[in-house]
Amino acid sequence: MSVKEKEKDLEKQEIISEDIDTNLAEPTEQSETKNTNIDKSVEKSVEKFVPVKEISENNNQNEKSVFSIFKILLIILFVIIIVLFLILTCYNMLNSNIISGVHIKGYNVSHLSKSDAKYQLEKYVEQNLPEEITLKYGDFETSISLSQIDTSFDIKSATDSAYHIGRQGNIFQNNLYILSAMFGKVNIEPRLIINKEQLSKNLEDISTQLPDAVIQSSYYIEDSNLIITPGKEGKVVDINATTELIKTAISDFSHDNVPIEIAVTTQQPDPIDIDKIYNEIKKDPVDAYYTKEPFSVFPSENGIDFNISLEEAKAIIESEKKEEYTIPLKILYPNVSTNMIGTEAFPDLLSTYSTNYAVSNRNRTTNLILAANKINGTVIMSGETFSYNKVVGARTISAGYREAPIYVEGKVVDGIGGGICQVTTTLYNAVLYANLEIVQRTNHQFVPSYAPASRDATVVYGAIDFQFKNNRQYPIKLVCSVANGVANFQIFGLKQEDDCEVQISAYETGRSRTAIYSEAYKILKRDGKIISQELLSRDMYKRH
Repeated sequence: MSVKEKEKDLEKQEIISEDIDTNLAEPTEQSETKNTNIDKSVEKSVEKFVPVKEISENNNQNEKSVFSIFKILLIILFVIIIVLFLILTCYNMLNSNIISGVHIKGYNVSHLSKSDAKYQLEKYVEQNLPEEITLKYGDFETSISLSQIDTSFDIKSATDSAYHIGRQGNIFQNNLYILSAMFGKVNIEPRLIINKEQLSKNLEDISTQLPDAVIQSSYYIEDSNLIITPGKEGKVVDINATTELIKTAISDFSHDNVPIEIAVTTQQPDPIDIDKIYNEIKKDPVDAYYTKEPFSVFPSENGIDFNISLEEAKAIIESEKKEEYTIPLKILYPNVSTNMIGTEAFPDLLSTYSTNYAVSNRNRTTNLILAANKINGTVIMSGETFSYNKVVGARTISAGYREAPIYVEGKVVDGIGGGICQVTTTLYNAVLYANLEIVQRTNHQFVPSYAPASRDATVVYGAIDFQFKNNRQYPIKLVCSVANGVANFQIFGLKQEDDCEVQISAYETGRSRTAIYSEAYKILKRDGKIISQELLSRDMYKRH
């Protein structure tokens, strides 16, 4: 910027400064007017400021009033809660019944005493619990009686639990329980009680009756041959899964006896173990003898061995799949047989039992004779177990058996070996009267004509066996005859000092639309007094 321009700027600044000083020194009328207006405005502002303070004070007073009301309400609410708490406490202390809102298995037991609740629940359960549970697998159908498996509910524990609701904690907890029960439904499920051992036995029996049940490999000796039959894949009842289904159905009163689908699993038969079979059947011959002091009888035993090497026997089994395999045997006879020592070996008749059959049915009679001849003369050592299927063997045409009526899936049809269960039944009863130990026994699907309910025993080769153990101190001998319409078994041995009189009691326990239920007991007496009573079986039969 030039010198001249700077001078001009300074002159302008001086002029402006003078004007400002002049205005400050000499106010005009207009400025006075403005000042007057400003003063009035300030006064008005002051006038307005005073009411604002008053409003603020009023607001504070209102807030204090609201807070006071809120405190009063809280106090009232607290008092109400205390009163309710005291009422609930007094109610709980004075109440001797189950509190309101409590149910057992859906049944309202509010305001009932323990005894009344227990009584009414027992009636409620009795009215709603079915007599039997129906089980189904495909076209196969059967049932299980709930009384047979001792089904019940633990009503006492349930009513005790119901009574203790609102009484099991401190005052605060109990009142909370009471309020929860009053405004919300409390339901107690009583514990279901079942005889699991009996139920498992029933399901195992049912498993053998399935139309496609698994068949295990088995063997028997016929003349001088070992006959081995391979097993077949099949179904078995899944005991645990089916038990849970049954328990659920029993607990569900709305089940209305809808058939329960049996839970099954596929099972492969055990492979043929030729080493095991060889070890089981191989034995040396034993001569019969007896001693007088003390008197003891030791019957003879035939020895047996493979007539071929073990490797050759394995080769036969592994060569190809067959319905049966034949291993040649050699029988090793003792020098002194039991028959050589005569009746001295088995001097006492321990038991006898007979059943009647129709001689007009020749095929059935032939089957009875064949089975009886297999068993006749069998000697069972002390501690030894008798197996019907092993002694009698497979019922085949080649063995001489003929077609006669049998039960298959609840129907009567002709089958090879029909009728031999009468031999099993007759032997079963003779064994009972000899007070021998029953190892395995299964009842028929229907009550047979030749024996009352729970006095029968059925067999199916490869699936159902009849077995008993000689639990006496001395050996026994089975003598069997089938002639003139009578099948008879006699068991000979040596009487012991602890022998008892045996009575068998069997009777029906109930009937339903489809089934008959029965029980059998063995009663032991000594000197005319009962010393023991043992449950032999609980059975279910289909009705014709």
